[in-house]
Amino acid sequence: MSELDDLYSDLIMEHSMCSCNKKSLACANCSAMGKNPNCGDEIKLEFILKDNLIEDMSFGGHGCAISQSSTSIMIDTLRGKTIEEAQDIISIFIKMINREEVSEEEKEKLGNSIAFENISNMPARVKCALLAWHTTRNILNDTLKNNSK
Repeated sequence: MSELDDLYSDLIMEHSMCSCNKKSLACANCSAMGKNPNCGDEIKLEFILKDNLIEDMSFGGHGCAISQSSTSIMIDTLRGKTIEEAQDIISIFIKMINREEVSEEEKEKLGNSIAFENISNMPARVKCALLAWHTTRNILNDTLKNNSK
């Protein structure tokens, strides 16, 4: 294992064990549930969305270290972004996990989420890593649809 892989593993473990993002948001104006029936992972995402901006996010629930850390790192990555920026980052992350071509410029947008780059080498964990990302993408798409009505 390289030093970079060790650093990424440490980051994933840190976020899975003691995440400051795992809490309830008292002023949340949007929430969504995500479930992975194959392994039992369940998350509840809460958002504070204001004027097309993700002001804050948090999560609750339970699951494996991969789902919990991916959710927490995703929150750190998307907090403060516009909905469009977040959708772009989510698309890049999903492409990366699915082993599609991702440029270095796109990878830079991922921040610490790049730690999951090699999760596709563990097929049973791919859905765990993607759970929060798909859930967030769905709620942001719904928010944009509702705002355009």
